[in-house]
Amino acid sequence: MLKVFTRRTSVASRRIPVGARLPYRELVSVHGQRIQIPDPQCIVHLQFRRFAGCPICKLHLRSIAQRHDELVKAGILEVAVFHSSIETMRRHDHALPFAVVADPQQRLYREFGVEASLRSVLDPRAWAAIAGGLVAFGVGREAGEPALGLPADFLIAPGGDVLACKYGVHADDHWSVDEIIERSGVVIPDMHAPQTSAGTVAAVSEEADADA
Repeated sequence: MLKVFTRRTSVASRRIPVGARLPYRELVSVHGQRIQIPDPQCIVHLQFRRFAGCPICKLHLRSIAQRHDELVKAGILEVAVFHSSIETMRRHDHALPFAVVADPQQRLYREFGVEASLRSVLDPRAWAAIAGGLVAFGVGREAGEPALGLPADFLIAPGGDVLACKYGVHADDHWSVDEIIERSGVVIPDMHAPQTSAGTVAAVSEEADADA
């Protein structure tokens, strides 16, 4: 019991705070795509998932994929990390429109202070997502894969500064697309809002001059 407590305290002490500046690194996706973090042009949303066949993770990533165009429009580069092998990841690949990285040795997890806990699946707040994911995808954990990982989210500016972060307290505790965009600080114009044309602006200006 003491050993578990010591490990959890040590991992938590390595958590990365908002405002920290991360060093440059290059990751490689399961399909060989090279990913720069920080990215020179985009805000990176780096999310840590669980094992490749995790039904909760698949359900969540499907929701991200469905609105991926909004993230691209906001200048946000999506990157998801799993603690499964490349081979396992490819078996569970569903042609996601963003980069997915395998980290079977969990080096990045340790570096970013991402934890594992019984709370991940025993917390009642995760049960609805577990049930929904199992119905949609079935059980996907392979032998030897740890099942108690917790999710984490980081938004990283082009200069390397951590703009926002979230360490999940259960397996379904992660940002939605709306939260990702909101915490990035990016304002996306409302495409349905009435647009003011140059002619209208000129007419308003002339009207104001006449009144003066």
